[in-house]
Amino acid sequence: MLLPQRLRRVPTQFSWVDQGLVRGGFIDRCDPPAAALYLFLVTVGDAQGLSYYGESALCRHLQLTAAQLCAARDRLIGADLIAFQAPVYQVLALPSPPPTLRAPTTLAPEQLDRAGARVRLQRLLEQLGGRRGRL
Repeated sequence: MLLPQRLRRVPTQFSWVDQGLVRGGFIDRCDPPAAALYLFLVTVGDAQGLSYYGESALCRHLQLTAAQLCAARDRLIGADLIAFQAPVYQVLALPSPPPTLRAPTTLAPEQLDRAGARVRLQRLLEQLGGRRGRL
């Protein structure tokens, strides 16, 4: 150990980067904006990998244009690293074995039917422990 006083510990706010990201070749599928977005989402996500940052905040934090953010998001979806349904991002468990790149399946809000959206929202609220007042 080089600097024992700087030994890295898992933080209480729950955040990590899986070594499989490198070992499985996933990082090789990411251009710099996609890698930056992935790192940001891993850092801010909760224990279920969920985060709710809006497009403008992500663009500001990552210094990306909206088009660059969209391309980075699509690249991560295609690599099967994240799921996205506005405004929710989910960092996914790494698949085994690594998939071939696929077309992104981001759904635009107008593509969602109201009943299905209500069911998904209810499930999300249940996963969050019923914290409706905070949303």
